[in-house]
Amino acid sequence: MSATTDWAPGTLVRARDRDWVVLPGSTANLVLAQPLDGDREFVAALFPDEVREPGFGRPRALPGEAGDFASASLLRTALRIASTAGAGPFRSLNAVAVEPRRYQLVPLMMALRMDPVRLLIGDDVGIGKTVESALIAKELMEQGSARNMTVLCSPSLAEQWQRELRDKFGMDPELVLPSTAARLQKAIDDPHRSIFDHYPVTVVSTDFIKQDERRDAFRRHCPDVLIVDEAHTCVGTGGNEQQKRYELLSALADRTERDRHLILVTATPHSGDPQAFAKLTGLLDPSLRTLDTTRSADRDKLARHFVQRRRHDIKRYLDQDTPFPEDRDTQDALYRLDADYARFVADILAHTRQQVRGPGGDHHQRMSWWTALTLLRCVLSSPAAAAATLRARSLIAATRTPAEADKLGRAAAFELADDETAEGMDVVPGSLPSLPDEDVATPQTPREGRTGEAEALTDFADRADALAGPATDAKLRTLVDRVKRQLVDGYDPIVFCHYIPTAEYVARHLKEELGRSASVEAVTGTLHPDARQARVDELTARRGRHVLVATDCLSEGVNLQEHFGAVIHYDLSWNPTRHLQRAGRVDRFGQPRRRVREITVYDTDTGIDGLVLKVLIQKHKDIADQTGVAVLVPDQGRGVLEALASALLLRGGQPEGQLTLDFEDDPDFGRAREALHKEWESAAERESKVLTKFAHIGLRPEEVEAELDALRQALGDPGDIATFTRESLAQLGAQPIGDARDRGFKAPVDPLPTGLKHALGFYEDADQTAAPGGAAKAKAKGRARTAARDLVFREDFPVARGEHALSRTDPAVRALARYLLDAAVDTGLPPEERPARRLGVIRTRAVDRRTVLLLARYRFRLTLPGRTASDDPRVLIADDAQVLAWRTSDDGDRTWLSDEETAALLTATPDLNTLPALRDQQAARAAAELDDDEINDHLRARGQLLADRLREAHQRVREAAGQRGRERGAAAVRRIDVQPSGDPDLLGVYVYLGAPAAQQPAPGGDR
Repeated sequence: MSATTDWAPGTLVRARDRDWVVLPGSTANLVLAQPLDGDREFVAALFPDEVREPGFGRPRALPGEAGDFASASLLRTALRIASTAGAGPFRSLNAVAVEPRRYQLVPLMMALRMDPVRLLIGDDVGIGKTVESALIAKELMEQGSARNMTVLCSPSLAEQWQRELRDKFGMDPELVLPSTAARLQKAIDDPHRSIFDHYPVTVVSTDFIKQDERRDAFRRHCPDVLIVDEAHTCVGTGGNEQQKRYELLSALADRTERDRHLILVTATPHSGDPQAFAKLTGLLDPSLRTLDTTRSADRDKLARHFVQRRRHDIKRYLDQDTPFPEDRDTQDALYRLDADYARFVADILAHTRQQVRGPGGDHHQRMSWWTALTLLRCVLSSPAAAAATLRARSLIAATRTPAEADKLGRAAAFELADDETAEGMDVVPGSLPSLPDEDVATPQTPREGRTGEAEALTDFADRADALAGPATDAKLRTLVDRVKRQLVDGYDPIVFCHYIPTAEYVARHLKEELGRSASVEAVTGTLHPDARQARVDELTARRGRHVLVATDCLSEGVNLQEHFGAVIHYDLSWNPTRHLQRAGRVDRFGQPRRRVREITVYDTDTGIDGLVLKVLIQKHKDIADQTGVAVLVPDQGRGVLEALASALLLRGGQPEGQLTLDFEDDPDFGRAREALHKEWESAAERESKVLTKFAHIGLRPEEVEAELDALRQALGDPGDIATFTRESLAQLGAQPIGDARDRGFKAPVDPLPTGLKHALGFYEDADQTAAPGGAAKAKAKGRARTAARDLVFREDFPVARGEHALSRTDPAVRALARYLLDAAVDTGLPPEERPARRLGVIRTRAVDRRTVLLLARYRFRLTLPGRTASDDPRVLIADDAQVLAWRTSDDGDRTWLSDEETAALLTATPDLNTLPALRDQQAARAAAELDDDEINDHLRARGQLLADRLREAHQRVREAAGQRGRERGAAAVRRIDVQPSGDPDLLGVYVYLGAPAAQQPAPGGDR
């Protein structure tokens, strides 16, 4: 082959002992090609003098070469798995290990009509925004519209994103964090080459990359696809850190960066702040910042960029049910403080009031209300949190200015984190600021002669230590009782605490109280984000029941629904959204229980918990239930909380030792509460009126159901993957051993052929021990090999390190499929190393006449519109495996079977053994028939028919996504083209011979 005309895109060639598909961009001097197995990591430029005709040709009828039914089935499934360049309109679905729900295709269909993609996904908690956004990114990369991508998220969610992209989407993301960035850059040969140019998929800490010294470099090298998780934390009226994030995103979203696709993801796009929402939508298109969503025309414009569904919108969608939990059983667990604990809280309250008011009864200017209120929150959280904050004395040092003290105190007391994430919010705050050594009369000072604020706080800390344990802590006793009830009822609970010392305290005592009846572990901010999931995995891997104690570092982004069914709020969060996020860890898609439980623990003595629960948390739930909109509390409830602090610390006048506080009678608090609720209800009312528009119920995914069905048939059922893997390993001498408890199996490595062991990442060193290497090592990065000589497969995600999922995108499954394909065409290998055969003959009662089935691989040249009307079209190469069959009459005439009849042949079973002589004779006859002009004409006509169908499918999907009627969109649809590229590859020929009904099948069938 020497003429460039032979190198048209899609042409099959042979070079370097493997087959390649020619790609667009080849020249007279270089042939750009991709391995036939579809692995894009190994695209190469071939020199013309090394290019030959394709190596496998048509099946040859050598003596003893014909296989049986099993060998034919293995080859067909191997072809399905090895192919990653599907020709259908949803190219990404050909290379992912998850079957999206129908409602999850709506954002993808919206993205198909946008160029560049600028989309805000605001679906409810637990609906699957990660899958929706990653599916779009995968599609853009499969279509050639993007070369690389990155995800911006908080550090605590980076590992979660990495697992999702790796396990479900076949990507190999690198984490770009403070602990990894230097190592990643050092591994690049060219020091001037960016991490983001070198690694095609990255997951990046937003707060790491937004810093001044990194921001400009990231802007210059930002990948083609940018996903921003928890995008609402990048807008609003927060402080300096939030402003830096917004500046970074504004630069990256600039419309001059026309080739960059931007996908914003958040469950809370509306914060109740119209300015924040305008800034968020303005990242998609500057004109969206000035829209008035009460106007229909403006809502239509925004709807092209914004999708938001609540659970009731998609619970049943296009006749498909999504198994969310049907109900959430909410319970209150009330308790009264023990006498000693109540006196301790009363003394702390009296002390803080005295400090706030000062000696003359006026507000002490050196004292922050918020610091005092935070101290009370710690005291009511647990003795451990109280003692820690009393001793820490670090939140507001004496050197702080009043403004600094006020800002830090507000953030700690009201959970007003600058970035609205849970990172760092579980650390106990410091104590009251140190005052000069002045005589301070402290109630019930335990030691005579002590004066000064520092000594008073130390004494309080000692008293807190003495109150630890179930005997003196009624809150802890209440929790132990509730946890035991959940375990008896079969519910494994997650206990959420606000502070790290409280979580550690609770976990320690639960371990003592539960003994061997349940395993208990704590996950807090003391653990690095990438260690938190490992701690959860370690806990859930143990047999028996499990109790997870966590701070709010696990309240968002982490999927816990598979192992836990109940959430217990040990500490109330004063941010209602946090409660929603906590419950969302178990109340989400994939939860096997029909009913989940949510239990709130709070005291009846002080009235503080009850007030927060009623005014903020319950009101948040009531508004969501009434309007269907979960709007964040306006201005974070600052007005109400400031009134609470004022009533508690400045105007409280109950007798010494009395804890019950009557906030309802405080006029300032009443006015603040009414103003908050009125503003809150008004915001929810506005949003509820426009919600239906953004649910996109008008999109027509039902019109592309035929494409989805065809794709499912082409890819096969997940059960096919498990059967293929088991049978392939068994045929190669590595008999799988099942493990019913873990829903998987393992197989020994040693019996496998050497070439396959290398492909799987195993080879022999001098000590004859397993050593990782080969292609699978690169594809399975992050999954450490064990020293055992076993391959372990699991049916469900997630899989442990060193194990493999029974999924078509798993590197071990792919390596096995590729080996079977390569071995099938290599007649030089011994028969035991070639379980899949290209020729086969079986006798079956499924046919009454000789029938021949062909396994063919068609290649297509897919032409998609350019990014703009002036851009050249994009040319992609795709392939599609097809089965065709004909029936031979008594006089030798050939009748081609319908698609339905052909599909039925694939389920036929052998009923009689076929004698070797008959098998060789029929195999030779079928191989000779492949030279018949009528057969080849039919194969070519079939290729053109398939191309026409694929073109119509691409057009139908884009029209259903809303392009019909839009001038440029309609023109783009017309420019889509699909054409066959060369003759099909005839991979397999299988002859079905009828079996006389009177004869009984031989033992073992056709083996």
